[in-house]
Amino acid sequence: MKRVWSEDTKFATWLQVEVAVCEAWAEIGAVPRDALAVIRKASFDPERMAQILKQTHHDMTAFLAAVAEVVGPESRFIHLGLTSSDIMDTALSLQLIAASDILERDVAALIGVLGQRAVEHKDTMMMGRTHGVHAEPITFGLKLALWREEMKRNASRLSEAKKNIAVGKISGAVGSYATVPPDVERIACAQLGLSAAPVSNQVIQRDRHAQFVTTLAIIASSLEKFATEIRGLQRTEVREVEEPFAAGQTGSSAMPHKRNPELAERVCGLSRLIRGHAVTALENVALWHERDISHSSAERIILPDSCLALDYILNIFTEIMRGLLVYPERMKENINITRGLVFSQRVMLALIDKGLSRQESYKLVQRNAMRAWRERADFLSLLEADPDVTRHLKAKELRSIFDYSMFTRHVDEVFCRLGLIKRGSEKGRAGRPAGAKAGA
Repeated sequence: MKRVWSEDTKFATWLQVEVAVCEAWAEIGAVPRDALAVIRKASFDPERMAQILKQTHHDMTAFLAAVAEVVGPESRFIHLGLTSSDIMDTALSLQLIAASDILERDVAALIGVLGQRAVEHKDTMMMGRTHGVHAEPITFGLKLALWREEMKRNASRLSEAKKNIAVGKISGAVGSYATVPPDVERIACAQLGLSAAPVSNQVIQRDRHAQFVTTLAIIASSLEKFATEIRGLQRTEVREVEEPFAAGQTGSSAMPHKRNPELAERVCGLSRLIRGHAVTALENVALWHERDISHSSAERIILPDSCLALDYILNIFTEIMRGLLVYPERMKENINITRGLVFSQRVMLALIDKGLSRQESYKLVQRNAMRAWRERADFLSLLEADPDVTRHLKAKELRSIFDYSMFTRHVDEVFCRLGLIKRGSEKGRAGRPAGAKAGA
């Protein structure tokens, strides 16, 4: 990615576009074939370009002058009828495509790892949480399958953004084709593997670039979401997962015991940076009249930085997931800390099935649930001792409700729907958490 955004690559791509335009001019007979043969061998000295730039204060004119010194008289056909943005914007599209190719590979790699770990932990039961509070059990594999599907949507978004940025513009000053015919644009863009912008002014329109950067920002936001979950699950009080920690690695200069989620935190920090660049990309859409260059200086920062940062955090998070330490026994322990409260909804539904109204059922269950919270008591025992409950649900019925496998009975169906497993594959349920009451 660093090579894609290097100055050497940028100027080499400018030259690639200039040569393609000369090829197009030659095809319609405006550039002699012998001159084209010389132009095809064009090059330039970057140091000489830098010297000229000190005088011109214009990078395109400095570039053209440096190329002309190498090419000689045939250089008069280079940049024929063009404006700077014809070359700069078209070359920028080629750089964005190259960057997209790398990001697409990164996204595909993460999708693959998430799929593997999801299947591995399909039946690893853990606590589902809403508002940070215990809700009902899920499986860790289901959480990872959810992330995988989000990344698949991100892959589609990136593909669409890449498609919309894969355009060239060779239409001259203000896009009127007054000095360069549409055929030259069509031929040159086809040679470069780009579509010609159907209409343009002096620049390729920046809504395309805004879509690209906001797409990167959405992907980064997904990564921050995932990384935040890793951080939350790695807290000492929870400690259900842990990012890789190598032998000899240190977590703190002061406290030798520390094992911090510093990689996940790095992902979160750089995700915020990319989202900030998305705001700038949106601001760049509005330019004066046929164009100004208020977007140009900002793009020299936000486009390379967004691509570099996303490439970096995609690779970091993929490695986190590849080496993630998962603690199923700790997950079971955490499920048990509320002493059966996770079954409150199932008890309420059973009472409704017995003919009670939802409001009556809710009140009965909540009364015992609040007591379980307050007294740190076993929820099933409280229900068994409540005559208002046992009037409708016998002890055997109550105990049958406290069945952890009921929470995960459709996980296989979800995994089949996602194409992660085939129908009829072995279920291999994790079973009830360690320490669950007998008969539960």
